[in-house]
Amino acid sequence: MLGQRDDPKPFAWVEPEEFYDFQVRRPYVEMDDGGTRSLSWPRTSAFAVETDAAHDLVLVLGEEPNLRWKTYTRAVTRMLAESDVEMVVTLGAFIGEVAHTVPVPVVGVATDPLLVERYGLRTSRYEGPTGIVGVMLEACREIGIPAVSLWAAVPHYLAANSNPKAMLALLAKAREVLDIDVDTTELEAATSEFQVKIDEAMAENEDFTGYVQQLEKGSTEMSSIDPSGSGELIDEIEDFLRRR
Repeated sequence: MLGQRDDPKPFAWVEPEEFYDFQVRRPYVEMDDGGTRSLSWPRTSAFAVETDAAHDLVLVLGEEPNLRWKTYTRAVTRMLAESDVEMVVTLGAFIGEVAHTVPVPVVGVATDPLLVERYGLRTSRYEGPTGIVGVMLEACREIGIPAVSLWAAVPHYLAANSNPKAMLALLAKAREVLDIDVDTTELEAATSEFQVKIDEAMAENEDFTGYVQQLEKGSTEMSSIDPSGSGELIDEIEDFLRRR
């Protein structure tokens, strides 16, 4: 089981100077208990995490850069290769025409299609603009590190909210792929609370209930009603949830 770290320290990082537009993503001024000011810059950091499995983990956290994506992802994958990483798993989410009442669909993309088949992932035939995760997958392919990208479909009417249900689904699939044990007790509690709040809000609005029921019919196939025909209703639902 993954151990807790009160104040983990990164063993490696990518300096931000080359990769961020600081007029867009400004550094933060922070002050400690003693009144000393310091600057916090956007930085990609790597942490070593011990596990009870046959292997440990390297956890990489960072913000999507503004500049030089190819150089950035190659720097990250080089850092992973030097740390003897054998497989990369990335986590992400996309806004889909799915209902919050059904199990979260998790889609998989990989450097090798056999990896998608091995872990029983739903495939994606998406073509179009991508983010840093897509570029990261290509960098892993270049350097020869197998990589799997896991994506959770989240309801578009909840896009403005943190979604612990999607987080839990991603973590469950990542746990399977990585063959590790992770304590999800807190996240499960947050998911239950999240579900109750949305259900309570839904019960107060008949239009919302009807719309979600339509989404439920198509959620299993990752297809649904045409949102262009329900734009006004969708706006009303999003406004209603924001007020709640």
